Amino acid sequence: MAEFLSVAAGLPTVVFSAALMVVVGFWLLVLFGAAEHDTFDADVNADALHLGGVPVAVSASLFVVFGWFLSFAGSVALADTGLPGAPLLSLEATLLGASVFGSWWVTRRLVRPLARLFPDEPAPSRQDFIGLTCTIRTGRVDAGFGQAEVTARDGSTALVQVRQVAGEARAAGKGLGLGLGSTGLLYAYEESGEFFWVAPFDAALDPRG
Repeated sequence: MAEFLSVAAGLPTVVFSAALMVVVGFWLLVLFGAAEHDTFDADVNADALHLGGVPVAVSASLFVVFGWFLSFAGSVALADTGLPGAPLLSLEATLLGASVFGSWWVTRRLVRPLARLFPDEPAPSRQDFIGLTCTIRTGRVDAGFGQAEVTARDGSTALVQVRQVAGEARAAGKGLGLGLGSTGLLYAYEESGEFFWVAPFDAALDPRG
């Protein structure tokens, strides 16, 4: 243990050891909800280092971990050589540079497959349908029944539950509101009932034609 601590606190490993403590502290904050994993994404451009595609905190953490491992392993090997001060110091400086480059090289190759776990676009949400028009697929829509087909902005379609306030539903029964094949506007989503509130919409005004 004493040898481990000596190497971890010695050059060049101490550079990565300090950074590793910061990394561990950050992920503890994320674990307890005091920070977000994408906290630094708006401030740092990881693409310039070819480490983009994942949150900056992820790529930086991988870089620090691999850098620490490489410098630690190299420092152990240098300690066994028994070289005197000046040559040893020169090799330690070389090891630091090699650890930085080696860690960057490994991290760069790891972030590519990891990028699939962090898509650029947020996951689809039912809230995305609010403000879109839909086509009624049931014979009636009232406060307790109704379905409609809606086309999302990405071109995909979905069949959703829709409801209509009582006054509009009575108008629909007189042929003045929503019925099979008519166009409605989704204007709100009810979380508790998992349905959309819909209102009549003139198809001629639909910007999507």
